[in-house]
Amino acid sequence: MKQTNKSIQFFFIVILFLILFTSCSKSTGENSSQVLSQSKLMLGTSCKITIYDYPIEEAFTQAFNRIEEIERKMSIRIPSSEVSLINEKAGIEQVVVSDDTFNVIRKALEVASLSNGAFDPTVGPLVAAWNIGSDGARVPSQSEIDTLLPLIDYQKVTLNEKEKSVFLEDKGMMLDLGGIAKGYAADEVAKILKAHNVNKAIINLGGNVLTIGKRVDNTAWRIGVQNPEADRGGHVMIVQLEDLSLVTSGPYERFLEVEGTIYHHILDTTNGYPVVTPLTSASIITHDSFIADALSTAIYSLGIEKGLDLINLYDNVEALFIDKERNIYLSDGFKEGSLTYTITDDAFRVVKQ
Repeated sequence: MKQTNKSIQFFFIVILFLILFTSCSKSTGENSSQVLSQSKLMLGTSCKITIYDYPIEEAFTQAFNRIEEIERKMSIRIPSSEVSLINEKAGIEQVVVSDDTFNVIRKALEVASLSNGAFDPTVGPLVAAWNIGSDGARVPSQSEIDTLLPLIDYQKVTLNEKEKSVFLEDKGMMLDLGGIAKGYAADEVAKILKAHNVNKAIINLGGNVLTIGKRVDNTAWRIGVQNPEADRGGHVMIVQLEDLSLVTSGPYERFLEVEGTIYHHILDTTNGYPVVTPLTSASIITHDSFIADALSTAIYSLGIEKGLDLINLYDNVEALFIDKERNIYLSDGFKEGSLTYTITDDAFRVVKQ
């Protein structure tokens, strides 16, 4: 049995292609530009923050403290977390949570509803059963999956806005915010950096990439989209981004191989098995990493047509899909020129729709 978790090994789904930059100066003419980068293993992946203008240690400290705070509240691998307590009290009683956890669950349920469950934060029982990307990964029996499927239902999550409480209707239900918490954390880190007058930075939380401002030479960041067929470092295209997030979902991120059959970590909430699709990856580009995180999983599960229908429900959200035939499908924003991109691998081609 072979198990792979590429997001932890290489801590990226997308590759950052940052061209060498020239020195910049303050208005006084004083040369003050420098680059500092720090990484820590958090949220089950490598989280990297790189600051390109006037970095100070306090900005890094507060940023990583904020990620740790979010992890303590939302990780199902921490028994004392708020989400763990919600799961423990499933079918018993409601649990009052922090604004952070309540807001993330509320947004997760919004995407679940709009995607008809393609993204569903109650997928926890299935995630725990497969355990892909962790020790003890396995293929559950059909009878076990049949037992767990009735527990996967976002409509059985009750939120009380006034009390900030969460209740799972059935015992055995489990929330898993792994498909959205990193995006929320990236946005929170961006707020902290901007509060410290950081205007040029890249936040990379295990492949959830969020850019702040422009590069030092005042051009857009050049962000590479991972080649889903490459082990590491290969990219299919480069997208120019400014104050935008790029989040990619695909079966190559984490998978389990048993007797020649590969089972990836994106689960179909209707049958309990990994999603079957001709797609090899799906990416979202938008201002908020929070929504991009959830939508990337949803559109991968939905496929191109339904995935595009979903993102059209949101303003200023773009998507790109790659399939097994090495075709690239782009949303209207790409085709209309609001996003600049370059295909860097001739084996892949953009399909005109």
